[in-house]
Amino acid sequence: MKALLLAAAALIAAPAFGATTAITGGIVAIGDGSAPIPNGTVVFTDGRIVAAGANVAVPAGAQVIDAHGKWVSAGMVAGFSTLGLADSEGVEESNDVSAGKSPFNAAIDISPAINPNSIILNNERWGGVTRAVVSPATGGSIFAGQGAVITLGVGPDAVMRPRAFQYVEMGEDGAQAAGGSRPAAYAMLHDALAQAQDYRRNPAAFGGREKDSLIKRPDAQALIAVLDGRQPLLVHVQRASDIRAVLALKKDYPQLKLVLVGAEEGWLVARDIAAAHVPVIAAALVDLPESFERVAATESNVGRMEQAGVVLGISTVDASAPGSQRNLKQFAGNLVAITKIPGSTGLDWGHAFAAITSGPAQVMGMDGEIGSLRPGRRADVVVWDGDPLELASAPVAVFIDGKPQPQSSRQTELRDRYMTPQEGALPKAYER
Repeated sequence: MKALLLAAAALIAAPAFGATTAITGGIVAIGDGSAPIPNGTVVFTDGRIVAAGANVAVPAGAQVIDAHGKWVSAGMVAGFSTLGLADSEGVEESNDVSAGKSPFNAAIDISPAINPNSIILNNERWGGVTRAVVSPATGGSIFAGQGAVITLGVGPDAVMRPRAFQYVEMGEDGAQAAGGSRPAAYAMLHDALAQAQDYRRNPAAFGGREKDSLIKRPDAQALIAVLDGRQPLLVHVQRASDIRAVLALKKDYPQLKLVLVGAEEGWLVARDIAAAHVPVIAAALVDLPESFERVAATESNVGRMEQAGVVLGISTVDASAPGSQRNLKQFAGNLVAITKIPGSTGLDWGHAFAAITSGPAQVMGMDGEIGSLRPGRRADVVVWDGDPLELASAPVAVFIDGKPQPQSSRQTELRDRYMTPQEGALPKAYER
């Protein structure tokens, strides 16, 4: 491990973007659903994967990193998160997740608010997370606004794809936001889409500036991309009947590019979801009936949807105790473990790992760019000291876009400072 750390540190000290790097001898997890490959090699150059797997030749002149005894994998993709939007959920001034007092809803674009220097991004990167789907939360409407896909690599610009999707809340929470019932939520959704159509037909005649307007002009303008299918509509929904109602939207709006979020009762309608070709960002291991819309929740939900042919990734959404995105590997590992429990349906290792790598990327239509070690993808590579889906395993090196990432965080700095405390005056503030 020490030799590998030194090799990675040398790359950081003398970066050579464009140079070729080969990581050899490790157990390679490509992230595309395939099984791990013993004694594999990963080669990348110019920030892109050249090859990964067994019997891969090391190009002449490549910087070689020996990963024998380690695992080498694609970086995790956080399927649904608020990374970069909140430094502290309990401190309102640092939290840009929702805007309950704003007159705007669908028009809200979170991209300018993403903080690339967030301490949380640093911590998640050193948990093996290299990309993330970031979403706003609803405030005074069923529409939360437009989310983004970001990189966790060190640099001034974290946003990889701005305005990547529109997020809407349905089910119980959507009902409350719309006035108290599910019918009200669907009426609000249909009316907003109809007003967007009106705006498209005649922008000059469209109002949207009145105080009591359901949607403002920028909201209507933003929703046109949804109607045309240029921007996916992520719908947070849990109950089976609500899922069916959301799927039915495609009859009225055939261009809609729907994505279900949560879908705890998705297993009950898995064939319908698969037939509609609607992907799912699923709650990973929700099995408690904490609300009436989750009465049929089960840990077998993800496995059963996968068996039905649903394209999916897993996330921390709707977890009883929302945790760090690096916990996704634990959720995926548990989906492997439950396959050993009689009557339960989980995932094999390859598909469980894909559910936190290429799965979320595919759901967002970005699996040609991120989420796996297949040739041409961005070189987001993590070297682990053990099986990535084992709780005790941790990264020993992280590359994003082929660039080695600094091996420190605020937590490691605090650890190093206070590991051997000394008596005397209180320590001065960190020097910049």
